[in-house]
Amino acid sequence: MEPVKLSRLLCRAKALLSCRGLSSSVRPNQRATARTEEFRARVAAGPHLKEFVSPASEGPVPSSVEEEEDAPHYITDSPTPTYNKVYFETYGCQMNVSDTEIAWSILQKSGYVRSQSAAEADVILLVTCSIREKAEQTIWNRLKQLGYVKRKRHKSQGPLRIGILGCMAERLKEEILQREKMVDILAGPDAYRDLPRLLSVAETGQQAANVLLSLDETYADVMPVQMSSSSVSSFVSIMRGCNNMCTYCIVPFTRGRERSRPVHSILEEVRMLSSQGVKEVTLLGQNVNSYLDTSSVDFPSTNTLHLSRGFSTIYKPRQGGLRFVDLLDQVSRIDPEMRIRFTSPHPKDFPDEVLQLIRGRQNICKQIHIPAQSGSNGVLESMRRGYTREAYLDLVQNIREHIPGVSLSSDFITGFCQETEEDHQQTLALLRDVSYNAAFLFAYSMRKKTKAFHRLNDDVPPEVKKRRLEELIAVFREEAEKVNQRAVGSTQLVLVEGTSKRSSSELCGRNDGNTKVVFPDLPVANDLLLGNDIRARPGDYVLVKIISSNSQSLRGTLLGPARLQSSPAYS
Repeated sequence: MEPVKLSRLLCRAKALLSCRGLSSSVRPNQRATARTEEFRARVAAGPHLKEFVSPASEGPVPSSVEEEEDAPHYITDSPTPTYNKVYFETYGCQMNVSDTEIAWSILQKSGYVRSQSAAEADVILLVTCSIREKAEQTIWNRLKQLGYVKRKRHKSQGPLRIGILGCMAERLKEEILQREKMVDILAGPDAYRDLPRLLSVAETGQQAANVLLSLDETYADVMPVQMSSSSVSSFVSIMRGCNNMCTYCIVPFTRGRERSRPVHSILEEVRMLSSQGVKEVTLLGQNVNSYLDTSSVDFPSTNTLHLSRGFSTIYKPRQGGLRFVDLLDQVSRIDPEMRIRFTSPHPKDFPDEVLQLIRGRQNICKQIHIPAQSGSNGVLESMRRGYTREAYLDLVQNIREHIPGVSLSSDFITGFCQETEEDHQQTLALLRDVSYNAAFLFAYSMRKKTKAFHRLNDDVPPEVKKRRLEELIAVFREEAEKVNQRAVGSTQLVLVEGTSKRSSSELCGRNDGNTKVVFPDLPVANDLLLGNDIRARPGDYVLVKIISSNSQSLRGTLLGPARLQSSPAYS
């Protein structure tokens, strides 16, 4: 046999040993010994290496060997796990909640069972966030706690395996494995299919990692399994990654480039959730409203930019395909009694046709998230956001003209590189000008790999960032209280979520604008059941008369059951 081909065969044999988790570093415990003996028995029963090596006089290698060139160099199936109770801890954004459901779906099919507590688990997986330093520090602190649990674990319980999943695994990679020796596996956001194999390798005492980013992975064929079977709402991931490359943002480096999940896969999941009684679905993506599916149908090419007026983008416009407005239209038709939300969008992707659809479709919530990040043109340019303060305010006005009574929410970063006091005051003024129902406010945290890290100076002192953040929070609450006060006296359609955290005698839910509404858990008359009183349950729509408010929530009295499509709250 030629030396090159012999070398390839030896490499495949080595890959086989690696994927089965067998190596000279296996600990000499009883289970490892049994697996070694099983492997030796398989080798003894199989062909000898000489059978793969033909003398030169016998002619060329048989074609059957040559045809194996396209065979994978690793084994995709893994043995049934021995210690198979897995526990998830999810940190960060809603996308991580969706990723947890995807990872759980994959592990469930591989023989794992879900543990209800970390103390009973054989595998603890942390689904992590890297968007800010504080989010990562939370994970480092948690790893110290888990390290103590791992060291104190009794041998009779078997080994405890700890895994880091998601953005932090992607961003830090080797640093985690070197700094925290108790971490057994790393899996980036595009590597969840590989979790069974990684855990199989970890059973042998080795660390295992897969943090490769993909250009096409959307998990379209993986049906997520909800972590809570009783939940009345669910997240549905429709696209992954981001192309915007804002200077402050780590997402393009931890989640990769934008790619959209095929529309038929999304519709299938939403239909399934509807059949399970889910009453609210939130479509998810890092830049959710830039969705574009060209995977399954031929569409005419077009160079038309579907952007909000006055907005620009740094990446080349994509041609053809089903866009976000098409998907939103089809999703909202599946179940008229199911609310549809979406997050997180970019302000540039709100053309008029999207706003017109939201206004005309009753089950698409009249609540829009439009991240501003700053109210200063100088800071917006430095962030590379693709719009000015004036263009943003024009968009807000256009949204309110298309969708009367719309609820608006936003994101703001304070203390970005070279932000002046005047820049800060302009952001405070924008908060007052728009009057958001909700806002997510953060002090800037420099992230490695971002353009800001390489080209800008993080020169705003921490104490200044803290003071500016406190001022943003104060102004936001002041304005949100005014917004909520205007709802007092109105009748709101509320989707009941469950018992209030503060009182077992009260229920809570959310209105169309995604504001929390609290009301007494009292029986109400049901017109459909003559004279029979009923109590509201999670998943029910009810009418609530608002009697008071604060910056965070509304409080009211229960009027009775309702249906979304026939609710007088929308008349």
